[in-house]
Amino acid sequence: MEKTTTTAQPVCAQESLALLNCVASAPYDRDRCLALVDALRECIVRKRVKKFSLAEPNSTTTTEALKSDTKP
Repeated sequence: MEKTTTTAQPVCAQESLALLNCVASAPYDRDRCLALVDALRECIVRKRVKKFSLAEPNSTTTTEALKSDTKP
């Protein structure tokens, strides 16, 4: 079984949050968001991230985000 650890500050958290806030903002600034994509990619390469997952609050194990099978 593969052991997964969580950290107090997730890897590349600042870059991820900045990108998510950029795409959620109005008006949408595509050029700024693309620069943030590049910054996140550089962090992922530098930290050798293989995969991201979401953890339940106050949980010691990580869980993958579930794909929604419901239709709009």
